[in-house]
Amino acid sequence: MAESIQNNYVFSQKHLLGLYHCSADDIRYILEQAKNFREVLERPVPKVPTLRDKTIVNLFYESSTRTRLSFELAQRRMGADVVNFSASQSSTRKGESLKDTIRNISSMKIDMVVVRHESPGVPYFLTRCVDASIINGGDGAHEHPTQALLDMFTILQHHSDLYGKKIAIIGDISHSRVVRSNITGLKKLGAEVTICGPKPLMPAFVNALGAHVSYNLEETLAWCDVAMALRIQMERMGAVTDLFPSLREYHELFGIKRTHLEKYPDFIVMHPGPINRGVELESEVADSDRAVILNQVTNGLAVRMAVLYLLSGGIRV
Repeated sequence: MAESIQNNYVFSQKHLLGLYHCSADDIRYILEQAKNFREVLERPVPKVPTLRDKTIVNLFYESSTRTRLSFELAQRRMGADVVNFSASQSSTRKGESLKDTIRNISSMKIDMVVVRHESPGVPYFLTRCVDASIINGGDGAHEHPTQALLDMFTILQHHSDLYGKKIAIIGDISHSRVVRSNITGLKKLGAEVTICGPKPLMPAFVNALGAHVSYNLEETLAWCDVAMALRIQMERMGAVTDLFPSLREYHELFGIKRTHLEKYPDFIVMHPGPINRGVELESEVADSDRAVILNQVTNGLAVRMAVLYLLSGGIRV
């Protein structure tokens, strides 16, 4: 897998706000610890008591299935006390501010907060309000660090190193937080990244992302070792509904099809979910042995266990 980090490496981060704040060695160390927790998940009883006596709040202001369940399961597998917060069923509906909400929660003596919010920068804001460790579970279209970490972990199950590997991220680049964290993390570990999609789904300052830019799917798939498809995020487009003519036309131009697997036999297929079958991926592609999407889900559990372990300062597995 990745180049090993020495056991005496000091992981100095208190929070995981984004991969921008992590060094290449920090990322490697998280991935190294994730290997240990991936082995834990294969045990007859896939549990370790590393978070016993720790209290963790999952503070989700935005809808989520995979990320919320993955974090919650990781926390419970490690023996933590878990509190799930849903904005739709909280005092925020009565006008309570985010600052007051987190301070009230913090007064209950919590150790960590996993937060997802539609506004970029909220995880950083929370670090100024409470003493608990903050983990970014996705903030707007800014970052989603644990998704990028699990993506890198999954790639390393198929390639011995990320250095020099060619990673294509295809789809709705403009509205994706996954792409920003992935570009940052992958480049820190030496990978080459190309983003590909329709021009209207590229951000205004696309070159500032630090990746190659392509508008040609065929050229991109012929080049890459990994093809990571992204969902079109209609919910983030607001009133703007004319960024592309139709989902059918999008699929014709930028959807990965069975014929692509036959034509380009080397790349693996990834997707952060949820998949829109028949849009970014044909069903035959999503269900093929070239797709590692379900492995991403399992690896997400191991990676989140590793992040929780490192931020808690717990004992070694």
